[in-house]
Amino acid sequence: MLTLGEIAQLEGAGIATVQAIEQPERGARVHTSRLKMADPEKFDGKGSSTFYQWWESVTMYLGFYPGTVDRQKIAWVGTLLTDTALV
Repeated sequence: MLTLGEIAQLEGAGIATVQAIEQPERGARVHTSRLKMADPEKFDGKGSSTFYQWWESVTMYLGFYPGTVDRQKIAWVGTLLTDTALV
């Protein structure tokens, strides 16, 4: 059985190894792309049962982009409305 000190040493060594692997070589360019999520379907306002499924997809989408401010969210949701829902 390992002591707390031995566990701490192993943990520290593991963290150091991961940090060494994650560090790019000096002068190397690292390219990362952001994950993107597809927009939810448009909502036409027909049928209340479909609204709840649609709204769930909207809230999941907004949760995926936490840095979005409220006025942007409101404007964006408006672009997803069509027909009766838009009126």
